Amino acid sequence: MDTLTSSILRYRGPLSELAPEDLRRLLDRVGGSDARVALRVSELIARVRSDGDRALFEMARQFDRVELTALEVPMARCQAALAALEPGLREALARAARNIARAHAAQKPRAVEVETEPGVLVGRRPDPLGCVGVYAPGGRAVYPSSVLMGVVPAKVAGVGQVIVCSPPGPDGLPHASVMAAAALAGADRVFALGGAGAVAAMAYGTESVPRVDRIVGPGNAYVAEAKLQVVGSVAIEAPAGPSEILVIADGTANPEAVAREMLAQAEHDPEAACVTLALGEALADTIAAAVERLAEGAKRWEIVTSALGSRGAVLSVQSLEEAWPFVSDFAPEHLLLATASPQADLERVRNAGTVFLGERSSVAYGDYMTGSNHVLPTAGLARAYSGLNLLDFYRWTTYQRVERQAAAGLAEDVGLLADSEGLFAHADAARAWRRP
Repeated sequence: MDTLTSSILRYRGPLSELAPEDLRRLLDRVGGSDARVALRVSELIARVRSDGDRALFEMARQFDRVELTALEVPMARCQAALAALEPGLREALARAARNIARAHAAQKPRAVEVETEPGVLVGRRPDPLGCVGVYAPGGRAVYPSSVLMGVVPAKVAGVGQVIVCSPPGPDGLPHASVMAAAALAGADRVFALGGAGAVAAMAYGTESVPRVDRIVGPGNAYVAEAKLQVVGSVAIEAPAGPSEILVIADGTANPEAVAREMLAQAEHDPEAACVTLALGEALADTIAAAVERLAEGAKRWEIVTSALGSRGAVLSVQSLEEAWPFVSDFAPEHLLLATASPQADLERVRNAGTVFLGERSSVAYGDYMTGSNHVLPTAGLARAYSGLNLLDFYRWTTYQRVERQAAAGLAEDVGLLADSEGLFAHADAARAWRRP
């Protein structure tokens, strides 16, 4: 398929006529790691591991152009930022935090035990992590909502200590809204640290920054690369890339509502992927026209048009049955079902970060206020990863108990298996209990 007459959308036309190379481009959104970014991040991580706090102060001078006197932000400053928030914004953040807490509290896991044979007990117990680090972007992208999405579930899970790292501004402090959100969510400590250095500090610890068990939260290419490089030493939620949305629209959909949802994701990043599958060419044409019209008035016009021109598509399908295989392969971060029966259509969905049922269920509501977590897998990784959830803040302790008579019954079969693998000390340990 050629890039058609649309001056903004990259792809238009029937899904069935999409050229193989264009289909691959829509589906393969992972891309290769930038070798220069990877090398630079590796160097920065090594500096932090070697020099600790001294490297972090130097990076603040080098990258943030600020002379820090301390890496840690007093919680009193965060509480002051919260008190200074405009009342309407403070209540909106508080409402979001309450909903996030409610939604995640419902996910609390429970311990389980099972007797696999008489006298043989196997159990599994959820234990909250000891320390979690939440990264909060600063500068051009400031997301206090992401602070809530990381800190609130961690506190609900009972994590021992929750820290927040966010780049310092000219005053040596993170953005005021980030500090306010950290205070509101109940973060234990806040650090004026950004980029790969912050990730390395949380992963390995320094004189000031505690080593954490898991790092969550969005960031730029350097933050994303750093999280991947430290994953052998610390857990992360999932590899993350530019935002994305896939809309499935039938004849009941409002074309302008669909277009607004596409633009909302397009304004995140010039590489955002925004795709609609519309039932019938007429509806596809109407939605594409609405996208073009609304994009012209977008306040973040350059980002929006860059995203739509790179990975923007409005494609038609002859039936919804034609759409579901594409949904599964695309595995979007956000899936909006603007259809007559979204609840029923949900049963057809297997690969998606989160699903919005009906066009009134705007992705923006999920981003901020419903209580569902907006930290989600991108680039098709919803095939294997879930969005950030309460289970990410636990590890499981398994245990087993074997009664004496049961041990005698297990001994010979275990010995035979151990002998077959050449592990003779295992066999001796098992057979020692052959007699009850």
